Amino acid sequence: MRRWLPAPLLSAALFVLWLLLQQSVAPGQLLLGALLALVLPRLLGPLRPRPGPMRRPWRLIGLLAAAALEVAGSALKVGAGVLRAPRRPPRGRFVVVPLDLRDAHGLALLAVITAAVPGTVWCELAPDRSALLLHVFDLEDEAAFIERYKRRYERPLQEVFECPP
Repeated sequence: MRRWLPAPLLSAALFVLWLLLQQSVAPGQLLLGALLALVLPRLLGPLRPRPGPMRRPWRLIGLLAAAALEVAGSALKVGAGVLRAPRRPPRGRFVVVPLDLRDAHGLALLAVITAAVPGTVWCELAPDRSALLLHVFDLEDEAAFIERYKRRYERPLQEVFECPP
């Protein structure tokens, strides 16, 4: 079964997405959707990363909840910063955050969380994965920001994907 459907959930998602995009369940669209759902996962299989080990998945729930709260809070802060910009322009700055996290899955999730939080932009990851360049919309204290970023996001991701000592 894995030979024909190496990623069954991906195949199902592709099939449903095809039908939604076509807005039709005509026999031809069903056949074409099924063909795409069977062929694309097999062709793209070498590009898919191997599943990573999740050592403490329950820690991920707390991290995602904290990130959701951070998204809401940052949206309010950025909105307030935009409204008061004529009086006090935001202090946007680039920040280099040294990283201890090296796992590709953890870094990918860190990128998603960073991109979702208003006011932060993931700009560049060092080739050796030792540092991250971020742009922050309004930054008061760089050292406090780096410590908070590492404490709220990097360390929980290390616990989930790397289990630091």
